[in-house]
Amino acid sequence: MKAAVLEGLEKITVKEVETPKLEDDRGLLLKMKSCAVCGSDLRIYHYGNPRVKPPQIIGHEIAGEVAEVGSKVNRFKVGDRVAIGADVPCGECAFCRDGQGNNCEINYAMGYQFPGGFAEYLLVDPLVITHGPIHKIPGELGYDEAALAEPLACCINGLELSWLSLGDTVAIIGAGPVGCMMAELARYMGARKVMISQRSKTRLEMAKKYDIDVVISATEEDFTERVMEETDGMGADVVLTATSSLEAQKQALTVIKNRGRVNFFAGLPKGTDPIMLDTNMIHYKECYLFGSHGSTPRHHRMALEFLASGRINARKFISHNFPLDQIMEAFDTVESRKGMKVVINP
Repeated sequence: MKAAVLEGLEKITVKEVETPKLEDDRGLLLKMKSCAVCGSDLRIYHYGNPRVKPPQIIGHEIAGEVAEVGSKVNRFKVGDRVAIGADVPCGECAFCRDGQGNNCEINYAMGYQFPGGFAEYLLVDPLVITHGPIHKIPGELGYDEAALAEPLACCINGLELSWLSLGDTVAIIGAGPVGCMMAELARYMGARKVMISQRSKTRLEMAKKYDIDVVISATEEDFTERVMEETDGMGADVVLTATSSLEAQKQALTVIKNRGRVNFFAGLPKGTDPIMLDTNMIHYKECYLFGSHGSTPRHHRMALEFLASGRINARKFISHNFPLDQIMEAFDTVESRKGMKVVINP
């Protein structure tokens, strides 16, 4: 089969490799149809990750068709259309037993310890089938759209942890695919006003086609002043950072309302200086500061249901498709912010 193999830092080679064989009666073989590119894939490509040992096939926003099934697998059959998320619970640790698999002590993930979706075929480990985020694609939802259940699941987890309530005002820093997806999801969950901020003018123009009330140009306006103006000086109920920026985290803390919630949704690159925090602000405002990362299998199932019902229109977020041979062009499209979600079709 053809696969894009990460062979080292900033070295991906598209080449013929042996098609994986189903040797475990509890696994399955997936014919890959779609694998969307995530910012995490780019970080692995440039900087590596301790959980990724080259040579490895990365990619974790996955959708495909079941090509072969182990004799002891009852949930799936050949021909089933399935989508797979990223975080795979071990099923044994205290967090996994409590349904918090994204906090698993081992921290398994597709495209990390397990092979990912930038290939023509994917051998799905039995652990993924037993405990992981693998679900049948509902209704007529397409493969490209189903692959986006993974980032949408992360957004569901983030807003769920943010205690988003009916009538809340929401400010999101970062108008990339995840930021805009989060904005539309916040609206669906009952937000009264949704604001989003971005430096890239190209991305700002793209953001205007989504259900967002206020689009803020971070290079032309003062983010804090504009959010406070839009909230009558009160601040936002929920603030989320959807960009890997220390400056974004600092800005988020300037616009939080009393008893509001700040979610550091996007992580920062390794080696970033720690943020200086005025704890008196948290004390006197009685506000909450926390983070979220990844998702659980439950979130992935919910995301597929949202997409299939049309509550979230995934097609609006997909700007580019590339064959596997052009994976580096796909990576460049993501990094240059020329589009929104970019999907590889092996």
